[in-house]
Amino acid sequence: MRRHNLSRVLSLVHRHGPSSRSELTRHTGLNRSTIAALVAELAAAGLVSESVPDTQGQVGRPSPVVRADASCVAFAVNPELDAITVGLVRMNGEVVSRVRREVSQVPSVDDAVRVAAESIAAIRREHPEAPGWQIAGVGVAVPGLVRSRDGLVRLAPHLGWRDAPVAERMAEATGLAASAANDASLGAQAEQLFGAGRGHNDFIYLNGGASGIGGGVVANGAPLGGLNGFAGEFGHNLVTAPHGPSSPTTGGTLEEEVSRARLLGLLGLDGADPEEFASALRRSDDERVHAEIRRELDILSVALRNAINVLNPERVVLGGFLAALAECDPAYLERQVGAQTLAASWEGVSIVSAELGSDLLLIGAAEMPFSAVIADPARFARRAGAKPSGHDRALIPAIMDQRAAHARADGTAAVDEQKGTSDD
Repeated sequence: MRRHNLSRVLSLVHRHGPSSRSELTRHTGLNRSTIAALVAELAAAGLVSESVPDTQGQVGRPSPVVRADASCVAFAVNPELDAITVGLVRMNGEVVSRVRREVSQVPSVDDAVRVAAESIAAIRREHPEAPGWQIAGVGVAVPGLVRSRDGLVRLAPHLGWRDAPVAERMAEATGLAASAANDASLGAQAEQLFGAGRGHNDFIYLNGGASGIGGGVVANGAPLGGLNGFAGEFGHNLVTAPHGPSSPTTGGTLEEEVSRARLLGLLGLDGADPEEFASALRRSDDERVHAEIRRELDILSVALRNAINVLNPERVVLGGFLAALAECDPAYLERQVGAQTLAASWEGVSIVSAELGSDLLLIGAAEMPFSAVIADPARFARRAGAKPSGHDRALIPAIMDQRAAHARADGTAAVDEQKGTSDD
C-alpha cells in the first residue's frame, strides 16, 4: 500500500505539475499526515522538492507546493537516418540539454549506441551539477517496430535494423538502465502529458521524420499498443489520391507518397532539422514546391479520413514534417478530410500541430525511465547512484537477462569501450 501511495503522489506531480499538499490530499483521498509522510519520503529520495508559496496578505498558513525535483533526470536518444540526437530531460518534461550528431551514412545499431554513449558522457562532463543527478535511465525512441515487453527492435526498415537488442546494448554502453520503443508512440505519450493531447482522452498522433511516418493512438485515456506494441503504423497503409490524375499517386504507402525527402529535394536541401525545414517550406515561392505541398496534403487527407472513420478521435495531432506540411494550408487539409469522412465521425474532430516541437521525441523517450521510477519510487531510491544490477534491471523490462549479454559475440567492442567514459 505504501508503494502504491508513493507512486500515486509522484504520478500526480509528474502529470499535473506543481501541486500543493492540500491538492494532493484532495486527489488521493489520503489524510494530510499521510501525504506529508509520503512527500517527505519522495523528497529524501530526490524525486520531489517542496517550497512555500508567496501568500503575502493571505490569512492562514499556506500549503507547501510539491514539484518534481530538478535533479531527477533521464537521457533520451533518437536515432535517425541523418542524425542521432541525445537529450537530457527533467521529470517535468523540460529538455535541459540536446546534442545532435549528424551522420554521413545510415547508422548501424553499434554506431547509434556508440554515438549516444559518447553524447551522454559529454553531457555529464559539461554539467557541473551532474554528480547530484538522480538518473532514472535512458529511453530510446526508434523509428521502427519495437517489441514492448523487452525493447527488441524487430524491424526498423529505413535504418536496416532487424531483431536488434538496442536497449540491452545501450545499458551496457552507458551503465544505466535502458529501454526502447517506437518513436511515434512515444511522441503520442509526450503530447498526451505535456502538449496538444493534454486533457483529451481520444486522439491519434502522426509523426513524420527522416525515416518515414509513424503514429500512436490514445483511446479512452490510455495508449493503444496492440499485442506486441506495434499499433499505430499509419505510414505503412496503402493510399490513393482523392482526385485521380490531378493528385497523382503510385498507389504506394502513405510514407512513400507523403515524403520529407521529396520536399527537401524540391527545396534544394540535403537535410534540415525540423525548424529549418518548416521555415524553408514557408518561405518557398517555387511553384513546384507549392504543387507538391498540395499533392501531399491531398494524400494525407485520405490517410486521416481512414483513421478518423475507424477510431473516432477527438483530435488528430500532427508532428514532425507533417506539422510543417499541414501548416502550409491548414484550412485546405481540413476541408479535404471533412469532405471524405463520415459526417458523424468528423463531427467535433480538430486537426492540430504537436505543441512540443523538436523536443517531442526526447520527452517521449524519457517517459520510459520516468514511468519505471513512478511505478516504484522506493526501489529507485534504493538503487540511486549505483550501476544497475541484474535485479535492478527488472525495473525496466526492455533490458535483457545479464547472462545473455555475456554470451554475445565479440562484435560489440566499440560499444564496450564507452563503459569507462559513461561513469564520470
